[in-house]
Amino acid sequence: MIKNKKIVLVMPSYNAEKTLAATYNEVDKSIVDEIILVDDASSDGTVELASSLNIRTIVHEKNKGYGGNQKTCYRAALDTGADIVIMLHPDYQYDPRLLPAMAHLVATDLYDIVLGSRILGRGAIEGGMPRYKYFANRILTLIENILIGQKLSEYHTGYRAYTRQVLESIPFESNSNDFIFDNEILVQAHSLGFRIGEISCPTRYFAEASSIGFYKSCIYGLGVLRVALKYRLGKLLG
Repeated sequence: MIKNKKIVLVMPSYNAEKTLAATYNEVDKSIVDEIILVDDASSDGTVELASSLNIRTIVHEKNKGYGGNQKTCYRAALDTGADIVIMLHPDYQYDPRLLPAMAHLVATDLYDIVLGSRILGRGAIEGGMPRYKYFANRILTLIENILIGQKLSEYHTGYRAYTRQVLESIPFESNSNDFIFDNEILVQAHSLGFRIGEISCPTRYFAEASSIGFYKSCIYGLGVLRVALKYRLGKLLG
């Protein structure tokens, strides 16, 4: 706990057997009160490994998608009485050692949401992010900032800390079950006036780290723009 606030770490998982242990071992257990892994019908040994690590695991019998996985994560975390919920992918792409810093920024009431940004600083490409993904990230973020009226370095990170109030206020259950869930939840948070902060996060791209391909990246990009345009039109039309 920090400031007597219960911190729950959620890990949306799909075929993370090769990276789960490395991720888990770097989590500061003195900060995190509970860890919940939601397995989205993996075909590898993720569930068995999570069990051997004594991680509470929820298993989807059928794949529900990235957004659908997060919905289960947040419902389960709120049911435990979490005051702060942090999402960390178990693919070891994001550095677990940032957990205490992110948790403190939320627990001390500086922000309602904290994002681990891969773009702040200079480490994204050096960490292996494909150049096309880096530049697409930058372009999409620029357009989103203009349309939404924010000033974030990226909207696409999978490393996030939320207060309980944020998750109880946002209708995340109505969001997409796909990858644009992350963008929808940030737009919803912005529209409700929640404070969003960022912290620089080193990133690692390697063979076992999860990543969507070029075609799905294009579909995702179009979905992101649709979310931002929908918000802007809503503002213009009242």
